[in-house]
Amino acid sequence: MNHAALITVLTMFLLLAVMIGVGRARGRYGVKAPATTGPEGFERALRVQVNTLEGALMFLPSLWLFAIYVSDVWAGIVGAVWLVGRIAYAIGYYQAAAKRSAGFLIGFIATAILMVGSLVGVVQVLLG
Repeated sequence: MNHAALITVLTMFLLLAVMIGVGRARGRYGVKAPATTGPEGFERALRVQVNTLEGALMFLPSLWLFAIYVSDVWAGIVGAVWLVGRIAYAIGYYQAAAKRSAGFLIGFIATAILMVGSLVGVVQVLLG
């Protein structure tokens, strides 16, 4: 499960990076905690963090189930695609909300592949 483990570690670093991005945006735009609203640039940074967390919540279990029941190598490949998509999503969203769509779609498709593959793999094992 080395490939899934590597993608998991890289995902943790991505989550750290977007968390730091919110902190930097708080400083840049003068938004004091615990406020969650402010200038558009701050709100975009916050949405990047929250949406990435939400995506990771579905992505990580799907990644590991796929690695266990289908293929660790393919889990790593699809997981790497998810990471690229989420990074593109973050970069685009930091610039303008309208620029987030391509990255979101890449991440969504990767997660869907992992979820469907996981379901098929688990069902195959249950059915013998």
